[in-house]
Amino acid sequence: MDYLVLLYYCYTPIENPEQFREEHHRLCLGLNLLGRIIVAAEGLNGTVSGRRADCEEYMRLIKADPRFAALEFKVEEAPAHTFQKLHVRVKSEIVHVGLPHIKPYERTGIHLEPQEFRAMKDQDDVVVLDVRSDYEHSLGRFKNAVTLDIENFREFPEKVQELEQYRGKKILTYCTGGIKCEKASAFLLEQGFEDVYQLHGGIIKYGLEAGGEDFDGKCYVFDGRVAVDVNSVNPTIISQCHHCHTPSDRMVNCANPHCNAHVPLCEACAEQLDGACSATCQQHPDKRPYDGTGTYPKLSNHYNPEQGLLSYRAPSGIKN
Repeated sequence: MDYLVLLYYCYTPIENPEQFREEHHRLCLGLNLLGRIIVAAEGLNGTVSGRRADCEEYMRLIKADPRFAALEFKVEEAPAHTFQKLHVRVKSEIVHVGLPHIKPYERTGIHLEPQEFRAMKDQDDVVVLDVRSDYEHSLGRFKNAVTLDIENFREFPEKVQELEQYRGKKILTYCTGGIKCEKASAFLLEQGFEDVYQLHGGIIKYGLEAGGEDFDGKCYVFDGRVAVDVNSVNPTIISQCHHCHTPSDRMVNCANPHCNAHVPLCEACAEQLDGACSATCQQHPDKRPYDGTGTYPKLSNHYNPEQGLLSYRAPSGIKN
């Protein structure tokens, strides 16, 4: 395949995030990369797609910066770009959880490589903890994993009290690419949990290096692919169509932008409901046209470091 998808993060101090964002944005434009990149004083987080040669040059340049020497790229092939635009933004955290005081580059859970995680996950004194949102783990998760009922990662700190029953056990955290586990495991340590680990590189690396064994369903990803296969050893489907409840791992966003729910919807029901998650959403006057994909990329504000911000006003009531 001619294109690559790069998933990466690195917790490391960045003294001037705004200046770094400008420089990094220009670099990505020069290499014709598309995707989402977050810059913060605590580090860098991104998912981008591009032609193979451009992605390889991007990886070379990033790794040449001493601040990102430890950064590890998860690399997957793709037939084309998996994004439609480029966003490089400065935020307070590279993954929002509301714990800016926690610095994973100072203290976090013990990193387990995929093969180590596979060897430990079924031991009697181990609890495997999914730190992702409910729409993610409803599509796919490790066998017997503990999941939390959260709509967004920022709710994770409030749910830690539900884990009190697991004190004294080894807690193995996992997420899509590893970034959420950095803060989740560090927060667990701060709360007095002692044996805390994390799957290094997350589900994506586990699929690439360990065949995804015992990961049931598909992995939700934040690009145009929406859901990807990771298990080549013993795959299965665990999610059901939101409407008819038949097995389905076809993930969509509801065509009603005021709902925008992430739900599995089989092709037949998607056609019947015109991309909506329910008959009510189907009748909403602001419903977006359904093109068969069930994805609706956010409109760009067209920011370009060479030209500044070109204004865009979203339709009333719709967040951009």
